[in-house]
Amino acid sequence: MAESHSETNLNSETVQLIIPCRPEYVGVARLAILGIASRMPFSYDEVEDVRLAVGEACTHAVERAGSAAATIRIVSTISAHALKIEVSDDVAADAVATQSEEARLLEEAGVDHQGLGALLMEILVDDVTVETDASGTRVVLTKYAPE
Repeated sequence: MAESHSETNLNSETVQLIIPCRPEYVGVARLAILGIASRMPFSYDEVEDVRLAVGEACTHAVERAGSAAATIRIVSTISAHALKIEVSDDVAADAVATQSEEARLLEEAGVDHQGLGALLMEILVDDVTVETDASGTRVVLTKYAPE
């Protein structure tokens, strides 16, 4: 379900997408963001960076959810100066799945698997904030338009 509406700032638009927190829907989020980021004055590589960052944020939510029923909400705010994308999930802290075998092996090797995803997002976009509480996680990705 995607919808667009003008915010109080007449120079920005918001697009929302709500998907099930399951691996097969991460591609839907990536495709939607590809279309949204393409409306900005970004280069092809910058659009791909945004797409990958959103994919990482969604994948992190899917990994945390495991088999728990949850949703991912993606809110993109498009303005002349930046693309701001909020990826939030409703994965309660007590519903977080046990680690995958890959994540367990990485942890045993001293590598923080979720830290790698956060590092990748930091590299791909200009600003990243992550907030986690008992009701879920919210990742805010911001990519500034070129001058």
